[in-house]
Amino acid sequence: MEGIVSLRDIRMSFGKETVLSGINLDVREGEILGLLGPSGSGKTTMVKIIAGLLQPTSGSVRFKGRPVPSLEQMRQIGYMAQSDALYLELTAYENFDFFASIYGLSNKERKRQIERAAKIVDLADHLRKPVEHFSGGMKRRMSLAVSLLHQPQLLILDEPTVGIDPVLRQSIWNQLHQIRESGTTIIVTTHVMDEAEKCDRLALLRGGILIAEGSPQQLKETSGASTLEGAFLHFGGAPA
Repeated sequence: MEGIVSLRDIRMSFGKETVLSGINLDVREGEILGLLGPSGSGKTTMVKIIAGLLQPTSGSVRFKGRPVPSLEQMRQIGYMAQSDALYLELTAYENFDFFASIYGLSNKERKRQIERAAKIVDLADHLRKPVEHFSGGMKRRMSLAVSLLHQPQLLILDEPTVGIDPVLRQSIWNQLHQIRESGTTIIVTTHVMDEAEKCDRLALLRGGILIAEGSPQQLKETSGASTLEGAFLHFGGAPA
């Protein structure tokens, strides 16, 4: 059965370099799907294709049964890139207000959604502060909140916890599970094994190839490994 997101024979090349090769994957509605793989495995390219930011060399992507991309679909998708795209000289509220206007929210709706998103990431008391005074962790949380302003049905997060401390990382994952409980489908890229354990299901990538998929427990049981790292190596994740 086709998922809320469906990828069929996705191939992506930049010049002579093949980044993704024959990816077939369905993302189930209401799950946290983790894309697990080392740097250069194709995770970022894959989520950009799902978000409609890149056109694959060949193959098809469907979101809710319709081809990607379309303007209507992009209004239902939240995307958080690896790098924070914030205006440092503006306050947090001014940043939120700008991005909410891009999403097409009315003035009344903007205020409500800004307050809601800021509360989710525990930034409600910092809305009037210039973003240049935020710590790195606060900026990551704010980037997450920006992607939530329009209450997307699909949330795509590219390495959302890179470079932040373990306590804040755990806080963000707690927030992601709460967001998932509200009905939002989440796709998250990571190369950190303990984060991968927090996903409902995983797709393992190596060299642009999907080498295995399943829940963390299923992958360990199928591979006969006691850890996800061992499972990854079993399925072909070992360096060439």
